[in-house]
Amino acid sequence: MLSLLLKKEGYEVQMAENGKVALDKLEKESFDFVLSDIRMPEMDGIEFLKRAKSKNPDLTILVMSAFGNVDTAIEAMKYGAYDYISKPFKPDEVILTLKKADERERLQRENVRLKGEVKKEYEFSNIVAKGPEMIEIFNTIRKISEYKTTCLLLGESGTGKELIARAIHYNSSRADRPFITVNCGAIPENLLESELFGHLKGAFTGAVRTKKGLFEEADQGTLFLDEIGELPLLLQVKILRALQEEEIRRVGDVAAIKVNVRIIAATVKDLTKEVENGTFREDLFYRLNVLPIHVPPLRQRKEDITLLVEHFITKMNKKLSSRIKGVEPDAMKVLMDYDWPGNVRELENIIERAMVLVAGDRILLENLPMNIRVAPPIGARASLGGLPSEELSIKKMSRMIEQDLITKALKKTNGNRTKAAEILEISHRALLYKIKQYNITG
Repeated sequence: MLSLLLKKEGYEVQMAENGKVALDKLEKESFDFVLSDIRMPEMDGIEFLKRAKSKNPDLTILVMSAFGNVDTAIEAMKYGAYDYISKPFKPDEVILTLKKADERERLQRENVRLKGEVKKEYEFSNIVAKGPEMIEIFNTIRKISEYKTTCLLLGESGTGKELIARAIHYNSSRADRPFITVNCGAIPENLLESELFGHLKGAFTGAVRTKKGLFEEADQGTLFLDEIGELPLLLQVKILRALQEEEIRRVGDVAAIKVNVRIIAATVKDLTKEVENGTFREDLFYRLNVLPIHVPPLRQRKEDITLLVEHFITKMNKKLSSRIKGVEPDAMKVLMDYDWPGNVRELENIIERAMVLVAGDRILLENLPMNIRVAPPIGARASLGGLPSEELSIKKMSRMIEQDLITKALKKTNGNRTKAAEILEISHRALLYKIKQYNITG
């Protein structure tokens, strides 16, 4: 009856008169599901379940039991059965249980696939670089990934510190465990302690339920503390205790909870100066600074720009469903000459913006923002060569460049200061101030 019912629903079905025959079939073929009775000749359902699961732990087995054998069915679930169906059963109940099992299998397969994609994304082949400084960082990651030792990532905003933190995690034995990120500067101070360590129900106004903190969420995995230089002094003490004792205490709780967490911290600040200024604890600094990694800014590794541009075009083609093939030489020259204060993050944003605006299949100079493509005037460049070394002043050169650009913008707009401010990408008020400062007429 079951066979007819399931075939009618589109399943391919094989039958076995007892557990031994079923085990033989499982040895020879692959099955998505097994429906097994509890009481059978030759071998009961519990013994069959144990043997089948020992050979294939991922096999989905549903047991069937009469009302009087519900306890036995529950015992079967302890040994790995997915669910049980009480007899006499309704056809719809069987189909519904199978569909739930099928959905679970689909979600598990999707989870495995996504984990594989995440791991692939943070392999070194996807952190694009060829410069010696970044290659040295890759070598360091290989050496330290398996150790629980705390890492401190130092570098400007947008250099890819979180990407490196993820690479450390996903190239370690903790790769299948959680990677939890918290920006210490983005969460209000009064909420940060609860966010990190959790709280008990009623610990403070609004604590309507007990909540795990991020340290507990990251147990057996990695906790990435971004912008740790923004951490208040009071919480620095508690972070230090968590690192030293490997335990945390929820807000409102007196009991300590053991945690096994690898800490990777990152900051744009000079923590040595912060220690001198008294805004960062010296003992916490030394605890974090066991394995420091300095991530260089993009302006110091210009050789990586062409590779990064190609990488971002490939990435954005998938995201935007576009077919951009590359960048025109004059546009690439501008990208190479720019100093990239926002580093790799800024470059990625510029490429995405250009790909949205481009009309053909190659990024043109005109697709780049004005602040990227406006080069210093030739007069200013030429004057550098004739200046003695003591007069090579950035302030003086900036003044000359600003004065020249403002003059050109006013000329282009026939003296319309509002439009000139838009071209220069500054406020109208700032333009008026600079016109007065530089005594510009026109």
